[in-house]
Amino acid sequence: MTTPHRQNTRITLAKRPEGMPVATDFAVDTVPAPAPGPGEVLLKTLYLSLDPYMRGRMSDRKSYAAPLEIGEVITGGVVAEVVASEHPAYPVGTLVTHHSGWQAYAVAKPDAAPLPTVDPDNAPISTAVGATGMPGHTAYFGLFRVGKPQPGETVVVSAASGAVGAVVGQLAKAHGCRVVGVAGGPEKCGWCVNEAGFDACVDYRDPAFPEHLAAACPDGVDVYFENVGGAVLEAVAPLLKPTSRVPVCGFISAYNSPSDAVLEAPDAWLKRTVNPDLETRFFLVHEWFEEFGEATKALGALLRAGKLAYRETVIEGLENAPKAFLMLFNGANEGKLLVKVSERENG
Repeated sequence: MTTPHRQNTRITLAKRPEGMPVATDFAVDTVPAPAPGPGEVLLKTLYLSLDPYMRGRMSDRKSYAAPLEIGEVITGGVVAEVVASEHPAYPVGTLVTHHSGWQAYAVAKPDAAPLPTVDPDNAPISTAVGATGMPGHTAYFGLFRVGKPQPGETVVVSAASGAVGAVVGQLAKAHGCRVVGVAGGPEKCGWCVNEAGFDACVDYRDPAFPEHLAAACPDGVDVYFENVGGAVLEAVAPLLKPTSRVPVCGFISAYNSPSDAVLEAPDAWLKRTVNPDLETRFFLVHEWFEEFGEATKALGALLRAGKLAYRETVIEGLENAPKAFLMLFNGANEGKLLVKVSERENG
């Protein structure tokens, strides 16, 4: 069953990327949008979130989530509007977040899987997949539940100007910590210090990066929030203490490698090469799913009070998602990377 006059543009996985994704790894088609059945709703995608984890799902490697199948719509979180409804709790015009991926429309079954609503009064709706959504939740729970910072401690965060890292640093600073960011280039480092309030930010592209990082952390590192891996991890490792905590969110430096040889997770690498007793682990934000609502409200309150700075890079048009996706790996985006897919129909 389809919805009259609605056409669903979809971007699917045409073949598995070898190294950095290229245009031919993706396929685009247009089919009639489905119609919701009993208890279902039709969602119109407004904003699509682009995130590094998507690259891992494109490869046929063992991971925490099953790889995408060839021909499957690329996975991804969205902010969407209910435009047709057969569910009384989700009338037309309701804003929600969903994991419907790189497509213009999708059917959701709220009774089968959670369909969180978006309150436009809490924060701009685009932040529901950014500073107040999954990236914000990742920062909030990864820092406080895994990193467990104490006032006065030194917290280092890699990819510090990104969607997760920027929130980590600001939350740690508000908690009374000394915060040192690691980012790519003077502009991003300047934003972390001047706008996000970090105590320091070090450019990992600088040939003297390890020395500059050590100088910014004269008392060592108590918490390292890991997003990158590779050379950044190697520079941080000598500064860690026996009591340090290392939440591992990701390691984007290895995501496009065609070889499994460099895919050792940072927590495993640290335990093998630095300290087998180090408190470090890879975490998934959905470990705290039941508390997402609380985190969303707390992050929204900070944002409305002007205490949580964030940036967004918004690319117009779903058809541009594959090209935009590469910005995550070459550092071209500033803050949260989004695709604006369509405008709201109601409200």
